[in-house]
Amino acid sequence: MRALNWLWRGLLFFILFAFALNNQHLVELKWFLGYSWQAPMVFVVLGVFALGCVTGVLAMLPSWWRHRRDARNRQLLLPEPVSSDKPSPVTPFDNGPATRSGPTTLPAELPFPPDMPAPRKPAK
Repeated sequence: MRALNWLWRGLLFFILFAFALNNQHLVELKWFLGYSWQAPMVFVVLGVFALGCVTGVLAMLPSWWRHRRDARNRQLLLPEPVSSDKPSPVTPFDNGPATRSGPTTLPAELPFPPDMPAPRKPAK
């Protein structure tokens, strides 16, 4: 499977390389107010691709920030881990007493189910 993946990557590289070699002629981009710019077609295509990638990432940022904020708020809803008063038994492979805490439990009532996405705006 790994060899097939590398074969696919190599094929894609050579196709794009052949595209670049076949499109070396100059193109003229005409801007407003009579401005124009000449560049090889490959650079124009590469520039438009990079501009599309940047636009996609910038369009994704607000949603990404909202999901991070929702995840942080969900983490704050979880209770603090309860530590037991008696020390855990020491096994021969431990370097000292274990510091594991008991299983974490969810609060009795959450504003939304844990397996459902959080609402975008909290209910008042």
